[in-house]
Amino acid sequence: MRDRILPLEGVRNFRDFGGYASSHGGRVRRGRLFRSGHYAEATHEDLAQVRRLGIRLQADLRRPDERERQPGKWSAPLTLTNDGGREHEAPHHQFLMKVEANAQKAEAWMVDYYRAAPFKAHHKALFSGWFTHLAELEEGEAGLVNCAAGKDRTGILCALTHHILGVAEEDIQADYVLTNHAVDVDGRLDDIARMFNAHIGKSYEPEVFRPFIGVRLPYLETAMATIIGEVGSLDTYLTETLGVTQAKQDTIREKLLVG
Repeated sequence: MRDRILPLEGVRNFRDFGGYASSHGGRVRRGRLFRSGHYAEATHEDLAQVRRLGIRLQADLRRPDERERQPGKWSAPLTLTNDGGREHEAPHHQFLMKVEANAQKAEAWMVDYYRAAPFKAHHKALFSGWFTHLAELEEGEAGLVNCAAGKDRTGILCALTHHILGVAEEDIQADYVLTNHAVDVDGRLDDIARMFNAHIGKSYEPEVFRPFIGVRLPYLETAMATIIGEVGSLDTYLTETLGVTQAKQDTIREKLLVG
């Protein structure tokens, strides 16, 4: 699992999410699907490494205010963005400032976020666009999904991509929780807590911030269960909510599965 992580200096959580076995036969191609955080702090060497990967398609899932606060130093030739969901302050910052938070409340906030995320209008538009253009990639071209940290919005869209490609649930989950190693949550938690507390004027314990820099399976499970509860199945969500036709899914599999 860990060999799929590209340890860039200024880009968090960059990794290849291909390589998994498929129920349709064969495996997902390596070097064709990537995921990461933002590129505002990318170094010259980071950019050189990313440019060598042949990434043509990028779904930047960040809100417009996030893109304005942290402009990326790199973007793919075909980069999908959306102007919906604008906030004056990041939602988790608002939560931490307005509520006397603890670790349990932070966990509950994150679960609520995952419950709502699949049906936010700007997310649906970006998810749909990702699959449309993924089906159009040529041989040797790669796609990348990113958001601010590359874990929540990115995690949902990568899981849906894996679902189309027939990746087993245990592999989808393993790829999702790999974030915790890729960003070294345990090693960075104290420093992140000090940074957050200084920004919001609080003195919360480090565990309050864990949900905002790492992931837990119940988050992703909540998103998937909410989709199934709302529309009946992940397949119905893909075809009817996002407009990813069976023909388009077949094309994605044809292009991204090997062996």
